Amino acid sequence: MSSRILSRGLYPSAIVYLLLGISLFSVACGRSQPKADARASNSKDVSANSGPITVTTAKASSREVPSFIQATGSLIAEETSDVASQISGQVVATPVGIGAFVRKGDVIARLNDKDARMRLRLSQADLKQSLAALRQAEARLGLGPGGRFDSSTVPEVRAASASLEQAQAELRLAEANERRYRDLVETGDVALSSYDQYRMLRDTARARVNNARQVLESVVNVARGSNQAIQGAEAAVESARSQVAISQKAVADTNVRAPFAGFVSSRPIAVGEYVTPSSIIATILRTNPIKLQMQVQEAEVPYIRVGMGVSLEVDAHKGKTFAGQVAAVNPAIDPASRAATIEASIENNDNALRSGMFVTAKITRPGGNKAVFVPRSAVFSDKNTESYRVFVINGDTAKLRVVQIGAGESDSIEILSGIEADEVVATSNLDQLYEGAVVTK
Repeated sequence: MSSRILSRGLYPSAIVYLLLGISLFSVACGRSQPKADARASNSKDVSANSGPITVTTAKASSREVPSFIQATGSLIAEETSDVASQISGQVVATPVGIGAFVRKGDVIARLNDKDARMRLRLSQADLKQSLAALRQAEARLGLGPGGRFDSSTVPEVRAASASLEQAQAELRLAEANERRYRDLVETGDVALSSYDQYRMLRDTARARVNNARQVLESVVNVARGSNQAIQGAEAAVESARSQVAISQKAVADTNVRAPFAGFVSSRPIAVGEYVTPSSIIATILRTNPIKLQMQVQEAEVPYIRVGMGVSLEVDAHKGKTFAGQVAAVNPAIDPASRAATIEASIENNDNALRSGMFVTAKITRPGGNKAVFVPRSAVFSDKNTESYRVFVINGDTAKLRVVQIGAGESDSIEILSGIEADEVVATSNLDQLYEGAVVTK
């Protein structure tokens, strides 16, 4: 009986739960069905409203582009000079500092010049004394400043020459009288005693001529000795002048000057230091033009010639290109890197390029290559995939292409891969296009 009561009590409860479940299911089905119908209805509306996408198009073109040899390298100064003093001394002034631009001959340091100027004054005094001695020696011979020696112009020589000429004239007269009286003696017209007198006069005249000739020779020798004294005085003057020049140079060397125009990159000395010719006063760099040294693989070396154009970029000046020319090609290949060192000369008037900068360079090769270009508006960047894409229009359908881009020009960009020449590409409404989209031009 208890089991019947239990059964009778359970039946109504079960029916209630069953009816409740059916009701909830019906409600759920009723709510789900309108949503599905709405989605289907919306999809139909979109399909019905979407039409062809209007685009503008352009044709990919092919043209010649320059061929480049790419290389990396570093900038170095055209010339680097560790300037030193030619003399020893104490630094009293340093007019320039690091980074300063100096012209050729500008003073970059001054040394104490007191001793050098004293030596200069002494050497100038010695020169004056030597010149005075020279003028005295010239005056003794009757010479003016810079006059040439001629013994016949010396007064003593002229007097001795006159005495000799007079003695020779007297000798000629005595010889003529001796000959005439000798003839008279032979004819018996004159006594022998008279002839002896004229013969004695002749012999005396001969002795006087010999004596006058010896006097003349002696005076000429004295004059020549005086001329040698002049030569010695002239040598003393030249020596004094050399000492003056050396002293003047010593004074000038107290000013340490720049050997060429450039920038001061180092100045290790300061006022008060004592420097010697082995001390570095400053380091000066000539940076205009500046030199580029780069490594080029041996396979590219045969194509490089002196004078070829070089373009380069540095990280310090993004987007700016500098131009230069190949200046030297090393004939040797590095056996370790299998590369050759190429040097290029780059104009650097504004000092934008600095020694030590890392450079990416291109050397223009003879001839060129074919390249495909499309308008810049035909390429868009997909940030999600970090790639560049182009839509090719095939009839009335857009086809998506992933491309690799190269160098850009004013209104076009090079396509390295992904597009062929003469293909038609979309240049507008790229954000609305997708693979297989229907388009109208």
